Amino acid sequence: MQATSVLVRSFRNLADAALELPGEGVALIGPNGHGKTNLLEAIGYPVLFRSVRGAADREVGRFGGPGFHVGLTMAGGGELEATWSAATRRKRIVADGEEQATITGALGRWLAVAFLPTDVALVHGGAGERRRWMDRMLSLADRTYLAALLRYRGALAQRNAALRSGDHRAAEAFEGLLASQGAVVVSKRLQWVEQSSGPWQSELEALGEVVPVGLRYRGDESLVDPGAWEAKFGASRGRDQARGQSHVGPHRDDLVLHLGGHSLRDYGSTGQQRSAAIALRLLELETLAVARAVRPALLVDDLFAALDATRQAHLAARLIARPGQRIVTAPRAEDVPVELALPRWTVRDGVITPGAG
Repeated sequence: MQATSVLVRSFRNLADAALELPGEGVALIGPNGHGKTNLLEAIGYPVLFRSVRGAADREVGRFGGPGFHVGLTMAGGGELEATWSAATRRKRIVADGEEQATITGALGRWLAVAFLPTDVALVHGGAGERRRWMDRMLSLADRTYLAALLRYRGALAQRNAALRSGDHRAAEAFEGLLASQGAVVVSKRLQWVEQSSGPWQSELEALGEVVPVGLRYRGDESLVDPGAWEAKFGASRGRDQARGQSHVGPHRDDLVLHLGGHSLRDYGSTGQQRSAAIALRLLELETLAVARAVRPALLVDDLFAALDATRQAHLAARLIARPGQRIVTAPRAEDVPVELALPRWTVRDGVITPGAG
């Protein structure tokens, strides 16, 4: 999957620009704080129509500006546009010239996987970091998962609201929907973990790690059966009512990462944790490529500067081995491995200069 052009208006500190993107990708070179990551963020925005760095839309627009606009044209003719208004705090999504009633209808038309310095939080962060990562990846890979997850989240919010208000009968009314949709979420997560532990080990080996690793899903696996939920709700009902929240379901589960039989989060070195996070992103890339039969673009932000020379070489080799468009940022030209023979653009004070650097 390739982006042929990107249009940015009032996006962070970037000067307004319409840029033609090379099919193989580009290396964006410039000092920190000058806008190279902002352009990468703009290219990644139409994946989920939100910041790949997790920023709220009000933080993405230029300070004091009217909002922002991002447009992306893809090889083959697809077009996506996102406009956020600071005045109304509303977002308008247009796909192939047609305004979308919901964001969901446009999800997955553009696929890109972002490799960020903050990805190490996938390893040393809390369970919520890994759940959100799994949910984003599986939602883009599988529309059935996305539909079940959205229904589950909606029912969960309503059940929790009913519990907080003391309306216990209303809370019970949502349990059937939670069971039917939650069972789909648990089942598909378990299936992905079972299929992915071996490939994740292989990715880490290719990055130069020699200690055996593994993935394990931590949650109530019996919930793959919708019929198992009734008893679970019954056993938890008193605690749910006392605390005003639901304690049964995949919204509490985790993806556990092991290193040599021990918790990678607790016992892995900084280098091992960073390699593990990179391997998770490579696993995400392959998951989407297999599920969608298309190669997502790669968005690689300042990763090479954070790695030692050995890990740099291993990562460069893994990226080169995968076909597809690559957008890479680095503060200095020498931070981009020579093996990544990409056109180089400079970014200074928010101005992108193609063909320089």
